[in-house]
Amino acid sequence: MKRNVLVTSALPYANGPIHLGHLIEYIQSDIWCRYHKLSDTNCWYVCADDAHGTPVMISAQKSNISPEEMIDRTKKDHIRDLSAFGIEFDHYSSTHTATNKYHVYRIYNSLKAKGLIDKKSVDQLFDKEKNVFLPDRFIKGECPKCTALDQYGDGCEVCGSVYSPTELKSPYSVLSKSVPVMRASDHYFFRLSDSRCVSFLKEWIPTAVQDETVRKLKEWIGDSSSGEANLADWDISRDKPYFGFSIPDEPDKFFYVWFDAPIAYIATSHELCNANKLSWKDIWEPDSEYEIYHFIGKDIVYFHTLFWPSLLKFSDTKLPTKVFIHGFLTINHEKMSKSRGNFVSANDYLSANLDPEWMRYYVAAHSGRAIKDIDLNWTEFHSLINSNLIGKYINV
Repeated sequence: MKRNVLVTSALPYANGPIHLGHLIEYIQSDIWCRYHKLSDTNCWYVCADDAHGTPVMISAQKSNISPEEMIDRTKKDHIRDLSAFGIEFDHYSSTHTATNKYHVYRIYNSLKAKGLIDKKSVDQLFDKEKNVFLPDRFIKGECPKCTALDQYGDGCEVCGSVYSPTELKSPYSVLSKSVPVMRASDHYFFRLSDSRCVSFLKEWIPTAVQDETVRKLKEWIGDSSSGEANLADWDISRDKPYFGFSIPDEPDKFFYVWFDAPIAYIATSHELCNANKLSWKDIWEPDSEYEIYHFIGKDIVYFHTLFWPSLLKFSDTKLPTKVFIHGFLTINHEKMSKSRGNFVSANDYLSANLDPEWMRYYVAAHSGRAIKDIDLNWTEFHSLINSNLIGKYINV
C-alpha cells in the first residue's frame, strides 16, 4: 500500500531574510522528501512564513508600510531564496490567512469546550515610555537560570532554559532601553499542567522524538508516579498593540504568535488539499492514514513536543508521527550573529557566486541522526567541495 506522508519545516519569521542557519533545516527536509518521492511515496512538503507578533509590526512601522505589505514583501524574498537553493515545497503559505484563522478558532474553541482554557490576571512588564505591554522578545535581561546577559524574555540562548519574562533579572525594554514596570492584565492560558495533558505527553513523547530529547522532556514534565508535573500553564494571549488574530469576543486580546504559528501546518496543507480537490480532514483527522513529520531546530523543542501535540490531541486532530530535531549552525565555532560580523544570509551566499549545490552537499555531509550543531568552517568547506564533490563524484 502506498504511503501518504506530510512533511513540514519550522516557519521562518516574516521580518528578516533567510540565512544559512535556516537553510540547514530546509535542505535536510528537502533531501528527506526527495528520497520519499523517488521511493514512490505520496509525500507532500509544506511551509509558511510566520507572520504575526510585535516584531513584524515594529519592522513595518520602521519601513513606513503596513504589516500586510511587510508580509507580502518578505514572503516573495523567502520563496526566491529558498528556490535558489533547490528547496521544492508543494505549497508555501503564511500564518496570516483566512484558512489559518479558521483552524486557530476551531482548535481554541475545542480546547475551551474541554475545560483546558483559563482566564486569569497576570503581572506583565510595561514600557511607560512607549506606553505598551512588552512581548517576550522585546524584553532582555539576565537569565534566571545561568545568569547569561542580554537574553530574551521567553528563553535563554545559552543554557536553553524556558521561563517567563517576569523571571528575568535586571530586565530592560528593547524598545526604549528603560526599566519596565509591572502592571496587571487578564490573559488566557492553555492548561498544559492538566493531568490529561501530562498523562498524554508521557505516553506520546517516547514514540515521537529522539532518545536524547526524551530525557530532557522528562525533566521538564516531571516523571513522578504521583502524576505531579513541572509543567506550567501556557499563556496564549497578548495585549494590544499586537499584530495577529484577535481572541473571540476579546477585541483587545490577541493570540500569541506561538499559538497560531504551528496551526499553520494544518492551514497550509488545507490550502494544498483545496488545490488538489481533497479534504484537509484526510490528513488531519485522528484516524488518518497520513504520517506527519516535523523538522525543527533544538531551540523550539518545548513548543513542538509539549504545547503543539497537546493542542492537537485535545482538539481531536491528528498527532505528528515523528519530530526530527537538529542542532544550530555555527560559523568557525561561533554562533552566527550580525554583531559578530559572521551573519550570512542566503542572498549573501548567492551574491558571492557560490553554488547552492555546494551548501546542499556540505549540509548533507554533516547531517545524521544525532542532535548536534553543524559548524561551517570555510577552509573545510573549500576542501570538502573540491576534494569530494568535484574531485571524486564529478570526475568519476
